[in-house]
Amino acid sequence: MPKSGHNDLLQGTLDLLVLKTVALGPEHGWGIAQRIRQISGEVFQVNQGSLYPALHRLEEHGWVASEWGVSDANRQAKFYRLTRAGARQLTRETESWAEMVSGVARILEAK
Repeated sequence: MPKSGHNDLLQGTLDLLVLKTVALGPEHGWGIAQRIRQISGEVFQVNQGSLYPALHRLEEHGWVASEWGVSDANRQAKFYRLTRAGARQLTRETESWAEMVSGVARILEAK
């Protein structure tokens, strides 16, 4: 279960989290959600109602590509992978995120 307050953060950073997750290797939607949950230490749980629209949006931008394959459960699933344009976008979003975190840290450290 996500900790209080993290759902709003997830909404604003879902594209970044998905891009980073598929940068680790091609994965189907459920697998992407599981990776995000596991890597975040269960801080973030992405529901399908948020994930699939994000994946479609990322695909429309050309940042991820998809193809049908067979999952570990032996079912047909759409697998998503990062494109070159997606890798560039991931770099931009990561830099932007780092800048934002740095700014928030400076404000929190102000006396």
